[in-house]
Amino acid sequence: MTKVTASACTWRDEGGGEAAAARILPFLEDIGIEVDWIGEQKEQLLGGLAIVEGRILIDPETPVWPGDLLHEAGHIAAVPAEERGTLGPLVADPTDEMVAIAWSYAASLPCGLPLRQLFHDGGYRGDSAALITAYATGHYIGAPMLGVYGMTADLRTALAEGLPAFPSLSRWLR
Repeated sequence: MTKVTASACTWRDEGGGEAAAARILPFLEDIGIEVDWIGEQKEQLLGGLAIVEGRILIDPETPVWPGDLLHEAGHIAAVPAEERGTLGPLVADPTDEMVAIAWSYAASLPCGLPLRQLFHDGGYRGDSAALITAYATGHYIGAPMLGVYGMTADLRTALAEGLPAFPSLSRWLR
């Protein structure tokens, strides 16, 4: 099959739809996270999406929130490079989830994805509104772990060492 494009997939409009996906897919490609067709893969954490061998796989027939591409990419991005190619399917882990949430927020900025579309009502176990409020007010849940992974710095360290502070990342992949 051909390369994954926004126009070839089914998107949930309340998640930003095709226009949001058209911004997200090239961003992921540019930073080195592959998105491919799901094919016969059956193991999915989210309907229509799976992480297999460090790649995001998408079912073009299943409606997907574009922001979920960023969330799943956050899981891939936070894994050490030597483990990335074997990642997936995922087992839910609270720390990994918080890291993926923080990473997806940082990635939503260059992709132009508003908080209400990133933290859509169809996910996050009913915590969408709380996440929107937290990130809108600078309470970056999960961001300290991105600092531990060397992907960003807290404000104090950033000012002292001239590094980017969250939500800017010094690198997109761990």
